[in-house]
Amino acid sequence: MDRTTWPGEALIAAAQDGDSRAITALVSGSHPHVRRFAHSLCTTPQDAEDAAQEALIILYRKIGMLRATGALAAWMFRIVRNECVRRAKLAMRHRGQLPDRAVPSAEEEALQLLEAGIVADAIAALPADQRRVLIMRDVQGYSGRMTADALGISTAAMKSRLHRARAAVQAELAHSGGRHGR
Repeated sequence: MDRTTWPGEALIAAAQDGDSRAITALVSGSHPHVRRFAHSLCTTPQDAEDAAQEALIILYRKIGMLRATGALAAWMFRIVRNECVRRAKLAMRHRGQLPDRAVPSAEEEALQLLEAGIVADAIAALPADQRRVLIMRDVQGYSGRMTADALGISTAAMKSRLHRARAAVQAELAHSGGRHGR
């Protein structure tokens, strides 16, 4: 498997259906991406390794909960981000640098999860060509040229797709915000 691309939708679908070989291949194929996310988000290398391991365990256990096969990268990014944030807060609290009142309430945590779910759903609802560009640029952090080259399109086409994807996600977030009283 090419280590620069995420596992394909067929493998993800097979893993969602409970195929143990597919699940193993999915976790293995996702590992370099999850580690990259973790090392870019966590405050220490040890936290990054722990967060990546935790995210892969969640992937292994809960792949059946992923709603859209094309949303794997966004889902994993969210899991890694949440784990890095949790570890940073825990470390700061342990060192006495974060007062207990800074811990989000259950309501705040529920709202954060709801918002993260809305973003993930908005990304998953994008057409595949727009979703790939958005994930590569905004989630994985690839440059415009790298994204265009990886997708076999011109930089202008990549920019156009990215613009449409961002606009669609923003529109969905604005629409969803109205439904949830925000």
